[in-house]
This record gives sequence, C-alpha cells and structure tokens, in this order.
Amino acid sequence: MRWQGREESSNVEDRRGMRVPGGGRGLGIGGAILLLAFVLITGKDPRALLQLISQVQDAVPESSAPPAGAPTDELGQFASVVLKDTESTWGAIFSSGGGGGYQAPTMVLFSQAVRSACGTASSAVGPFYCPSDRKVYLDLSFFDELSHRFGAPGDFAQAYVIAHEVGHHVQNLLGISDQIHSAQQRAHGESEVNALSVRLELQADCLAGVWANHTKIELEAGDVEEGLRAAAAIGDDRLQKLGQDEVQPESWTHGSSEQRVHWLRQGLRSGDPNSCKT
Repeated sequence: MRWQGREESSNVEDRRGMRVPGGGRGLGIGGAILLLAFVLITGKDPRALLQLISQVQDAVPESSAPPAGAPTDELGQFASVVLKDTESTWGAIFSSGGGGGYQAPTMVLFSQAVRSACGTASSAVGPFYCPSDRKVYLDLSFFDELSHRFGAPGDFAQAYVIAHEVGHHVQNLLGISDQIHSAQQRAHGESEVNALSVRLELQADCLAGVWANHTKIELEAGDVEEGLRAAAAIGDDRLQKLGQDEVQPESWTHGSSEQRVHWLRQGLRSGDPNSCKT
C-alpha cells in the first residue's frame, strides 16, 4: 500500500502511555486462588466476584498522562491514514444512498489497557469497537501478533483489521447491531447467540471488503492476498486448533477461516454494502 503522504484523520486519540489502574491485569495465581475460595465458601457464581472487580477497576480514575493527540510515529500515522480513507469511502457511500450523512468514529490508540464506555479492556481482547461511545480501540502491538503469531504480515492485513472494526461502526449506524442484540436476547441457548454473533462479524468482514474496493490508497501486488491471509489466520477454527487442538463450531463467535475469507472477498468483488447480507 502506498499510504505515505496521504491525509490523516483528525478523529484519532493517541492514549499510548496512559496507565489505567487495575486495567489489563489478569487475576494471576493469587487471584485465581481467591476466586476459588469465594466459590467454595459462598457457593455463588464466580462471575459475581469478577463483575465486582470490574466495577472497582472502573471506579478508579485514569492516571494523568501527556495530552492525547495525533500520532507522530509511522505505525500510528498509518492507522490514521487508513481511518481517513474509511471516512471518505463511507461518507461517499452514505451520501449516495440517501440515508443521511456518515458520522465517523474516533479511533483510540492505546497500550496494555484502556477504559471505554463499554468497560475497561486489556490488549488481550484485541482490537474492538464500542457502540456506546462509537470508538474503535486499537493497541498497535496487535499488528506484531498478527504478523508473527498468526503468520499474516503486511500493511494491507493491518488495514483490514481497522476496516473490520469500522465495519462494526457502520452496522451500529444502520441499526444492524441493535437488531442482532435484540435477536440474541430472544435466542434459545448459547449456540444460537453465538451464531448471531458470527453473522455480525462476517458482515463486518464483508464491509471491510467494500472499503477495500473503494479505497483511494494505491494498492500494490500482493496486498489483497495479505488481507485474505489475515482473515483466514483469525478464523475461529484456526484459533481453536492453535489453542486446544479441538474445533467446536457451536462456540464460534467470528466464523471459520473459510467463512471470513468468503465474506471479505464478497465485499472486495462487489463494493456494495447490500451484498453483505450474512
């Protein structure tokens, strides 16, 4: 991708270096022992304690840090350029559709942990979109993991990750996310809830492909293959094989490698959001 020198988005908060007290830390061995003791003594659901811990962490104010602003490093600037291009793409698509103007999301760059309107999250959750504050959250170290752990290097692979999260923002604006969440509340069993989640995620993959079809960033040979390789690398079946050597489709929340590649390619070929009816 020839992205250098292109316009950057003004909708970026660079919070890297800001410390979130209690954020991003696991329970650890001592915490796990305490959790086990809580369950044995009270007989209560351990999620009650975990929820309490989360509430306490969220009550702690974020520590002071240098003012958030536009990124000055190359990787941060790359993310900002990609975000700007998604703004242009979706702005044009929304305008042509006659459904009103596109309201761009903010992208928050963070390190280790971050506080959002959806709660405190660590880098371990990966990039995510919070519909409550309409922000995309990204720890850029995820790109290293994408390259070295999942074998999907390349700037277009990284751009696909950003475009996927922006796809969730598009779903939010169109009311699709609310429809899925309502359906999940009426669902019978966890497997049905997960199946609806898979549909939402695959549609976000397709919407990322729609962006790639319209992008004004000049693509180079092999770029599209990088994106498809990234989609395959983070399929639920492949991740389960890496983690536990057992594939359990009923527990999938994002879709298989084959499904993710299919829907990303669908958006790439069509360039039409209406083709993303997962």
